[in-house]
Amino acid sequence: MIVLDAYALEAYLALEAAAPLVRDLILSGEQILVSGINLAEAVDRMVRVNGADPEVLAADLSHLGLTVSAVDELVAFDAAALRAAHYHRTRRAVSLADCCAAALALDRDAALATSDPALLSLVHDEGGRVIALPGSDGALWHPAGR
Repeated sequence: MIVLDAYALEAYLALEAAAPLVRDLILSGEQILVSGINLAEAVDRMVRVNGADPEVLAADLSHLGLTVSAVDELVAFDAAALRAAHYHRTRRAVSLADCCAAALALDRDAALATSDPALLSLVHDEGGRVIALPGSDGALWHPAGR
């Protein structure tokens, strides 16, 4: 099981550097989860920033076979606890949406796919599994000390 954060989904849709890796994850046969919050964030950016047509985008997304997970009470409380424990405005600026992806991955024992260094380090520090994607600039996160 793999959880995509908003960036991973947006990178795939916008054909950014991580798009081929995200495509491979989608085609891997693993169940691919995305939280409803992260889906909303990706759709918002695709429409607002990239000029995507919402109806075309909805049709494209429906063909990917993603499982959209609601942010239930457990994920909501876990996301809030993660943000409270890890957030720092300069050293680890994780959003609440980021923490929803992290909580979903940790709660489901799934790998989290993202390029966000703060989010990757949070999940890594919590003992979760991560799939580091290249960022828009091509940079790839590695755990500290490696």
